[in-house]
Amino acid sequence: MLVARFAACMFSAGMTVLAPGAAWAQNYPTKPVRVVTTAAGSGSDLGARLISHGLSGNLGQQVIVDNRGGSAVIAAGVVSKAPPDGYTLLYYPSPLWLLPFLQDNVPYDPVKDFSPITWTTMAPNFLVVHPSLPVRSVRELIALAKARPGELNYATGPAGTTNHLSAELFRIRAGVNIVRVPYKGTSPALNALFGGEVHLMFAPAGGVAPHLKSGRLRALAVTSAKPSPLAPGLPTVAASGLPGYESVTMVGMFAPAGTPASLITFLNQEVVRVLNRADVKEKFFGAGVETVGSAPEAFAAAIRADMATMGKVITDAGIRGE
Repeated sequence: MLVARFAACMFSAGMTVLAPGAAWAQNYPTKPVRVVTTAAGSGSDLGARLISHGLSGNLGQQVIVDNRGGSAVIAAGVVSKAPPDGYTLLYYPSPLWLLPFLQDNVPYDPVKDFSPITWTTMAPNFLVVHPSLPVRSVRELIALAKARPGELNYATGPAGTTNHLSAELFRIRAGVNIVRVPYKGTSPALNALFGGEVHLMFAPAGGVAPHLKSGRLRALAVTSAKPSPLAPGLPTVAASGLPGYESVTMVGMFAPAGTPASLITFLNQEVVRVLNRADVKEKFFGAGVETVGSAPEAFAAAIRADMATMGKVITDAGIRGE
């Protein structure tokens, strides 16, 4: 599990976080730093701007957000070809390392072409159902799906998105036949669930929290390995009938491969310093996101674990990018 492997790395890797970066602090940066991320207005764009604003104050230089729409290929291409000097960084979620499983001829290697700086945030999904579905727990949902194979359907965004992969992991682990109904994005998928066009969805916390209070949706579980502070009292999928289940959206900061280890350490210290600020945590939390702030080695281990789990899901389910 991601969280278990992350925790196992924290003691030894945490020593790296605390290692001094005084040499870099004295002569870096001497010019603006660029953080390349997803399209403007996206969740990752919000995170990139929060962190970049904090870094600007810490470093005494402007940290500029460079938005690149489209697939991860575009943003990754910019950063993988940049000089490894700390002036071009990448802030990106899990599609960065899962895209090679979804399509052929991806022009970068997510492991070899980047140096992880820190796992910045994670966002679990909520397993939610339309109130008309007669289930109030994961076990009841699995039992109903097995009693009515092929009759229950679930909404997702485009192929390979986190809510799609969360549902596929659930389908495979639970051994149920539920049918995917794809939509162009999370918002139209949620609207379909509100209207009763579909039965269930693995939806981002920030998008569903208000509708749980109003009764428009019913939450059964959260997809993180441990209970989430975003939904006090809501059990995990793993503790509700599917041991070992975990699926979260991971986002992190990267530098081009070949960036000096001492500079990675310095950048890690500064980004984690921003993430530990109470006001930054509060803003992320308000968007349905939990801050992490890991050592580089722990983030690299979490990426490898996610690639192993979700890469197998993508391959076994025959998922291809849309």
